[in-house]
Amino acid sequence: MLNLFQHPSPGTLRPMPFERNPCVYVLASGRYGTLYIGVTSGLIQRLYQHREGIAGGFTKRYRVHRLVRYEMFGDMEGAILRERQLERWHRQWKINLIERDNPHWADLAVGLGFEPPALRGGRNGS
Repeated sequence: MLNLFQHPSPGTLRPMPFERNPCVYVLASGRYGTLYIGVTSGLIQRLYQHREGIAGGFTKRYRVHRLVRYEMFGDMEGAILRERQLERWHRQWKINLIERDNPHWADLAVGLGFEPPALRGGRNGS
């Protein structure tokens, strides 16, 4: 389990200034899988909730745990406006946005100190 107060790899501790900054994030169940768009002021904490099933609802039901994109904002108002904008987009536009910076749909949460989610096989687990 990830300790939210200590980086899981001693000696590689790096500051994460965005732990309490407004953020829009996109989760996916796998490459070209189910997408979820959310907004938070605590990305690390929110990712932990999604991955542990604490958040419940849609992401738990459809196993949408892979962080494939996130955007930081200076204020929550800007983040909420961006979330609403992305939610109105066509699916292909969202896929294009993800693939622009993350063409292999890598789980960006791993770079933030999380373990990769367990692969469940099938097309969405690749």
